[in-house]
Amino acid sequence: MTHFARTILRPLAQLFVAAQIVLITACAAPGQTGDDQRRHIQQTERQVLDELYRLQPELRGELAQAPGYAVFSNVNVNLLLASASTGYGVAVNNGGKRTYMKMGEVGVGLGFGVKDFRALFVFDSPEVMDRFVENGWSFGGHADAAAKAQDKGAAVGGEVVVDGMRVYQLTESGIALQATLKGTKYWKDRALN
Repeated sequence: MTHFARTILRPLAQLFVAAQIVLITACAAPGQTGDDQRRHIQQTERQVLDELYRLQPELRGELAQAPGYAVFSNVNVNLLLASASTGYGVAVNNGGKRTYMKMGEVGVGLGFGVKDFRALFVFDSPEVMDRFVENGWSFGGHADAAAKAQDKGAAVGGEVVVDGMRVYQLTESGIALQATLKGTKYWKDRALN
């Protein structure tokens, strides 16, 4: 390896490791205790669902018929050459059982900024939900999905269909027409379950 390559690659590797450390340590929901964190996640869940119901009222009926859903919220921080996202959420089956989860992402790319990510996953079958909750989920590059705009009554919304799930991602301006799932990992929060 040339001196030039070592000079470039070493700082990138160090930045990537630092981003992973931030990601691993910062995935918890805000709150001093587990009960505080669960309350915060439930409040976030209500806010996300209320906003989605306002934008697409028919989602309320879809969720009532679905085997389950999950709501996630995180913040993505992009600093120069690396980005890291940490977040939390809850998966709820149609019997009301709640499983608290974490999410995280580490990436490399130019940029600077902070992006809020809020999403609803609607599961098409109990098996898909069980797989998501029990085994965690990891979206690779192949699963970065473009939205399929659908007419549903008078509303047109962004819905992404990936591996037996429908994903609705909220942005500041409403429902995103593309869900950014690439490189994101979801897993159970052992401390809150």
